[in-house]
Amino acid sequence: MASEEILPDYKGKERSQLLKLLYEGGARPVLATEPPDLGLEEHIPFPFLAMVGQEEMRTALILSVINPAIGGVLLIGPRGVGKTVAVRSLRTLLPDNLVSDCPEGEDCLPEDIGPDGDLSKLCPSCAARVQEGKSIAHYEPVKLIELPLNARVEDVVGGINERVAVQQQRVRIERGILARADQNLLYVDEVNLLDDQIVDAILDAAAQGSYTVRRGAITGTYRARFIFIGSMNPEEGGLRPQIMDRFGLRVTVRGLTDPAARLEVYRRVQRYKQSRARFAAEWYEVTEAAREEVSLARELLKTVTLTQPAIDMGLELIRSLGIDSHRTEIAMFEAARAHAAADGRDRATVDDVRAVAVMSLRQRRSEFMLQFLDAQDREDAAIAATMAAFPAPKEAGS
Repeated sequence: MASEEILPDYKGKERSQLLKLLYEGGARPVLATEPPDLGLEEHIPFPFLAMVGQEEMRTALILSVINPAIGGVLLIGPRGVGKTVAVRSLRTLLPDNLVSDCPEGEDCLPEDIGPDGDLSKLCPSCAARVQEGKSIAHYEPVKLIELPLNARVEDVVGGINERVAVQQQRVRIERGILARADQNLLYVDEVNLLDDQIVDAILDAAAQGSYTVRRGAITGTYRARFIFIGSMNPEEGGLRPQIMDRFGLRVTVRGLTDPAARLEVYRRVQRYKQSRARFAAEWYEVTEAAREEVSLARELLKTVTLTQPAIDMGLELIRSLGIDSHRTEIAMFEAARAHAAADGRDRATVDDVRAVAVMSLRQRRSEFMLQFLDAQDREDAAIAATMAAFPAPKEAGS
């Protein structure tokens, strides 16, 4: 089934500006204008909203940045269908992050200041700056941190800084990629080819929002509140079920089948290659509008609740499909809340659950486990029947 058929039909319905931009791709009037060339040397990603089709993939990515509690996104599909392009362009829709200026590498933030001005959680340098009335953080654009396939565990979680150890004769733990990805996007292309130990470390850190590095008597704990996005080509190998289960949404990305849509992809890519700055400028207004809508949705999400019919439907879907993992309802309900927030509503309904159900439930049903548990039930029944065939012996003294 094509992704266009999976998603609900929103035609004729009132919805927020974000969903209008996403489902209608409403920048065609802007494309008719010819803004001046702003330069070519700066790296400018392909505009997210300039992508043609692929509504399920774009919806999943948008929902994940609105609500990181979904648990990330896994994009599954053949090469050349826009998976990496979509991920790399996603950061343009995110509001700026508050980044620590801590000189001691402790990542101190204003949120660490406790009630009544308690500074005990800040490092001495940052505590002194706060007492002087100075800022300890600043805003900067969201980064896309791409994890190379040849990364070592020490690169990912951090390790001892060998240069400091040799030159200064002291041991200091250097932050890894996970710490640098805090409040940013962490992307692993061909995640199915990555070492399982590294994937486990990434997923554990993403689930907890922090991680601890221990090197002998030296320890360091770092924030790791990132949005994890992976992509893979199933032709090159599968992903362990344990790792697959940790991704909140799973999207099957296919090539477009409509010739007109494929031609439009070609035309937009050509315009982008001719002048990235000009093409980005053509999509600037709708990109900024979507960015504002994402920011409003993230704020609204704090108040969004699920209706009881939506909860009942979601749980019944999981039960009917025989899915064991409790991460399923977490991903589904958090995605439904994000979908409602994107639509400007504070109540997630059955329609919101329907909109995210396929992405949340896909590839969670294990035939192996169903057969295993069924065989276990038969064995347990045989054991119980055998025990029942023996008369109850009289115990001594009874």
